[in-house]
Amino acid sequence: MSLTKRAGLALAVPTAVLLAMTACTDEAASPPSSSSPSSASASPPPPGPASPSDDKDTAMTIRLTVDGHPIDATLNSGATARDFAALLPLTLKLSDFHETEKIADLPRRLSTSGAPDAAEAKPGDLAYYAPWGNLALFYRGSGSSDAGLIILGHVNGDTERLATATEVTIEAAS
Repeated sequence: MSLTKRAGLALAVPTAVLLAMTACTDEAASPPSSSSPSSASASPPPPGPASPSDDKDTAMTIRLTVDGHPIDATLNSGATARDFAALLPLTLKLSDFHETEKIADLPRRLSTSGAPDAAEAKPGDLAYYAPWGNLALFYRGSGSSDAGLIILGHVNGDTERLATATEVTIEAAS
């Protein structure tokens, strides 16, 4: 390529860039039209069919069956609780832990993405203990919080029945 062609190309590129920048500036200064990106982002999207992410703020009612007795519970709307709900129905063997909670191994670990910080469990709380990957059903106060404890929901009834339980079936309530 000759020196004159290179010089002409060198002048043409900055001119093209300058024209593009000017076009952007002129567009920003003009009032938005119905097809401009700025007007599309300013108005909410039109309502459409519900998607699974639309349910993220909705709590879910579940039923625990302990010794043949149903106990209703509510799962919160967190991502870990939704991941737990995806495992239902479950029948789990329970073990006592510190005379405050019943624990059970889950078939797989739950997602903890976006989970809140440490939580103090209260009687009736259903929780996921991430370091061990297990479910905890609190029937007495724990009094302590643990960085790996994620509250999934709460039992809406008799938590003392959990104290003697050795097995629980958990399913979505109809």
